[in-house]
Amino acid sequence: MNNDEKISAHYCHGNLLTAIKAGLEKQGIKPENASVEDLGPVDEFHIGGRAASVHFLDQLEIWPSQCILDIGCGLGGAARFAAKTYGAKIAGIDLTSEYVEVGQQLCDWVGLSESIRLQQSSALSLPFEDASFDGAFMMHVGMNISDKHMLIAEVSRVLKSGAKFGIYDIMKGNEEELVYPVPWATTSETSWVSEPNDYRMALETNGFVIAEENDRREFAMDFFRKMKAASGAAGGLPPLGLHVLMQQTTAEKIPNMVANLAAGRISPIEMIAIKDA
Repeated sequence: MNNDEKISAHYCHGNLLTAIKAGLEKQGIKPENASVEDLGPVDEFHIGGRAASVHFLDQLEIWPSQCILDIGCGLGGAARFAAKTYGAKIAGIDLTSEYVEVGQQLCDWVGLSESIRLQQSSALSLPFEDASFDGAFMMHVGMNISDKHMLIAEVSRVLKSGAKFGIYDIMKGNEEELVYPVPWATTSETSWVSEPNDYRMALETNGFVIAEENDRREFAMDFFRKMKAASGAAGGLPPLGLHVLMQQTTAEKIPNMVANLAAGRISPIEMIAIKDA
């Protein structure tokens, strides 16, 4: 398998739609009656979930008339939140076919299929014309992409001049080796966590000016503390959550993520950049 196939296989669940339906039904929710909020615990596969999306996407100042690209959209949780909250049209791409297929079904459930189009594709070869989008974002994507310059060059190509591009990625905090497995990779073979400066250089080389940068490590540590406390108070995991995606590997991946954060090896970083500013 090439790297794209290995990454896609890492995320593939095999029976994801059924698992999400079961989680909803445990809460007395029929799939066709589900809301964007109901799906939030399972469809926002990044540190901080919906709270992180709100903080991050608000900085992009998305308007109803805009067409926005979600790179590495996963199940489309952030795309659905953005379409519902800001009224924009969203196009999403992801390597994992199952995520795209299930994500489009979730859009149908919540009545957003006219506003959102998800498709299987690589972020290094975007299937769009030059200057197609008014803005773009990616959330916890770059860790699976070795060539940050090629990634950001492709994003620059499809964005209009003056467009905002938001990055919310896990980046290196020090030179210590990460403990694996983690949510985005089982081993270091498909993990390319880079320093913030690597992103800065790639952005600047491709015509972007960084307008905002935020280190969200303390937010992340607090998020995991609250998640552990909520699980303990409830006597176990909730019907829907990221454990539905990671299945039996959750018990290893989340503690390893927290250990890496606590040791300063990684940190979730927000960067808001403007093309041709």
